[in-house]
Amino acid sequence: MLLAFDIGNTNIKTGLFENGVLQHSFRLSVDRTRTADEYGIQVESFFHHLHLSPSIIDSIIISSVVPPLNYTIAHMCAMYFSDIDPMFVHAGLRTDLLFSYENPQTLGPDRICNSVAAMRLYGGNSITIDFGTATTFNVLRGNRFLGGMICPGFKVSSNALIESTAMLPKVEFVNPGDAIGANTEHCIQSGLFFGYVGQVEYLVDLAKKALGESATVIATGGMVELILTQTTCIDIINPMLTLAGLGAIYELNNHNE
Repeated sequence: MLLAFDIGNTNIKTGLFENGVLQHSFRLSVDRTRTADEYGIQVESFFHHLHLSPSIIDSIIISSVVPPLNYTIAHMCAMYFSDIDPMFVHAGLRTDLLFSYENPQTLGPDRICNSVAAMRLYGGNSITIDFGTATTFNVLRGNRFLGGMICPGFKVSSNALIESTAMLPKVEFVNPGDAIGANTEHCIQSGLFFGYVGQVEYLVDLAKKALGESATVIATGGMVELILTQTTCIDIINPMLTLAGLGAIYELNNHNE
C-alpha cells in the first residue's frame, strides 16, 4: 500500500492507497515542536484504529509546504515504516504537466498535486481553488499550468484583523445572513465572509477572462462548504483533491506508461 502525506501549514492530511485507489484518510494537526516519535505514535494509532499493520506500507509520498517538518516526517517514516525512503513532490518529478511558470521549482507541491488531480480526474481547462491557511488558485489550459493567484485564507484574514486592532473582538467565521451588520460582531462576520466570497468570485472571473475559454472550477479545503452557501462559481467539490494528486504522481513515477 501507498501512504501519502499532504503537509500543510495547519494540518497533515494522510491517505492510504491500494492499487491507486484511496482507501482511508485521516488528519493530524501540524506542530513543529513534535518529534518523529510523537508523529509516529499518532500515525500508528490510526493504523490500529483501522485494524491495519504499518507493515502493509511499501511506499510513501509526501507533499510539504512546511520545509522544517520534512526531516521530522521522513525520519518518522524510516523508524515506523521499515526504513522507507519517501518520495517528496517537486516540479522535477513526472507529472505530465507542462509549465508556463517562470520557475516551476518554486511552485508549491500542493499546487502541483491539485493540478495533476484536476487534469487526470476532470480533463479540459480547469481552475482549482484550495481553501487552506493560504487560498491558492491554479489555472490550467488542458495539461499546461499557466499560473494562478495566492491570497490569505479565512483564518489568516480574521486573525490579522483582530490582532491589528484594539477593540474588535474575535468572532466565529460564519455566513451571517444579512450583509449589513447590526452589531460589531455581525459587522466583522459580514465583512470577512461576504468580502471573501466576493474575492473568490472576482478572482475566478479574472482567471476565466485571462484564459479566454470555459473552465471547470474545482474546490477543496475545509471552508469550501461554507463558501458554497453564497456563490455558484464553484462547479465541483473534491475534499481529497490533493491526496488524489499525490496518488497519481506516485503512479506516474513508478510505472512505465
